[in-house]
Amino acid sequence: MEDKPRGLVFDIQRLCTHDGPGNRTTVFLKGCNLRCVWCHNPESQSGRPEMLYFKRKCAACGACAEVCPADAHIVDRKRCTACGRCAAVCPNEALVLKGSYYTAEELAEVCQRDVPFYGKTGGVTASGGEPMLQADFLAGFLRLLKARGVHTAVDTAGNVPFGSFEAVLPYADLFIYDVKAADSRLHEKITGVGNERIIENLNKLCALGARVWVRIPVIPGVNDGAAEQAAIDGLIPKTVEKVERLPYHRMAGSKYGALCRAEPNIENLRKL
Repeated sequence: MEDKPRGLVFDIQRLCTHDGPGNRTTVFLKGCNLRCVWCHNPESQSGRPEMLYFKRKCAACGACAEVCPADAHIVDRKRCTACGRCAAVCPNEALVLKGSYYTAEELAEVCQRDVPFYGKTGGVTASGGEPMLQADFLAGFLRLLKARGVHTAVDTAGNVPFGSFEAVLPYADLFIYDVKAADSRLHEKITGVGNERIIENLNKLCALGARVWVRIPVIPGVNDGAAEQAAIDGLIPKTVEKVERLPYHRMAGSKYGALCRAEPNIENLRKL
């Protein structure tokens, strides 16, 4: 029998009120093909499980070393296989595994437990990372939720082939769509890619009658100028139901450190 496809999830958050209508369970799928300089979930970017090590929480108790099959602690990135055994025994959560595999059925069962909290307007939102990079798995997961009467939303940056949207579209009640810059050169500086495909996909979605909300992250000194914001507004199709501007915050510094990565410097972009 063929194995069922599995999706890679790095977090599940409950009672979320900012990821679509009503109270929601937000499922964060791992892997992203953008590198936004303000990213507050750097653990979402890699398409593989990762171990985060928060040194300030470590009590040097040695529990992790006793169970590590690769002799990788604390934490040898070249040896670590992200098996999660160390995180399971760490008493202070200094070690945290980000990335677990689920079948669509397993993940739907997890979300089913929260149905009593959704009320008339809530439901499940698939976010990331970029959930559309796992479009086949995502479509199967959302299909199961729809069959159970659960409202579904997909939070996406849109930088995928439109065929991925076509796979998911029948099972998504709402798309929450990021638009980060109107100028493609600016978009490439702040995310690593141009925005042509992103804008094209947004227009195609709206033309097909999809329900869409747009989110615009506003980064001071980068894309917050009046001309750039007006240009972004000019790109948004008339059928978009809602436009939200999200304030910039710096809440990911400790995560970059826990991944042994340098935090991107937005100040350098402001000088370009």
